[in-house]
Amino acid sequence: MKILVCIKQVPGSAQVEIDRQTGTLKRAGVPAKMNPFDLYAIEAALRIRGMAPAGSSITVLSMGPPQCEAVVRESFAMGADSGAILTDRAFGGADVLMTSFTLCQGVKALGPFDLIVCGKQTTDGDTAQVGPELAEWLGIPHVSCVCAIDGVEADSISVTADLPDRKVAQRVPYPCLVTVEKGIFEPRLPSYKLRKATAEREVAKLGLKDLADSDPRHYGLNGSPTQVKKIFPPPSGAEKTMLEGDAAAQAAQLADMLEKRNFLR
Repeated sequence: MKILVCIKQVPGSAQVEIDRQTGTLKRAGVPAKMNPFDLYAIEAALRIRGMAPAGSSITVLSMGPPQCEAVVRESFAMGADSGAILTDRAFGGADVLMTSFTLCQGVKALGPFDLIVCGKQTTDGDTAQVGPELAEWLGIPHVSCVCAIDGVEADSISVTADLPDRKVAQRVPYPCLVTVEKGIFEPRLPSYKLRKATAEREVAKLGLKDLADSDPRHYGLNGSPTQVKKIFPPPSGAEKTMLEGDAAAQAAQLADMLEKRNFLR
């Protein structure tokens, strides 16, 4: 069984500058880390590999600048078998649609795969759309918001999806894609021994020329149908007011403040 996990490197700090011309994050020089949701995806893949036939493997794929190789190596230290990054200036500034399309091209270059596992969302975009859109580009079934792996069969996987009003058990044939919820499993810590053992393991690097569709108009800002009109960081250092006295006194002060601001009439 061949498993692919899509992972992403995200800013490790809330203090991120915005490129006002392109409306994208300035990632250069900003501390980075693996997207927390992707840690759950890797752990889910490791558990699935443990239930799958002997010889099953896990490949990780990340899209971003060259430094995103760091999260691929972190996945090696957790137990992934191989990894690759999609990195090219042509991919920069991609919206959700073009991000999923680029990942699709990467999957086709590395695959085929029986199962693709993604984290539910990323902490920098929070759209939760890349996984499902990737499945649509690939033309394979998918299940979002998976909260449990119920079984791994030779031709399918059984999962439970946590929907807004109910939980639904589903059996999905391969090839397929699932996005997993935070907390599906407790992610294991990277192993020092594995980190040392995999220090020289190659991380494949795929650029525009390595993809079946090498038209630069289909990637990055050039291909993105959605553009950010305006983006700005939230203001910090807002004025604070401390309420004093017992609960009744504080409640009276709060009611008076709300009334003055026309929240209460």
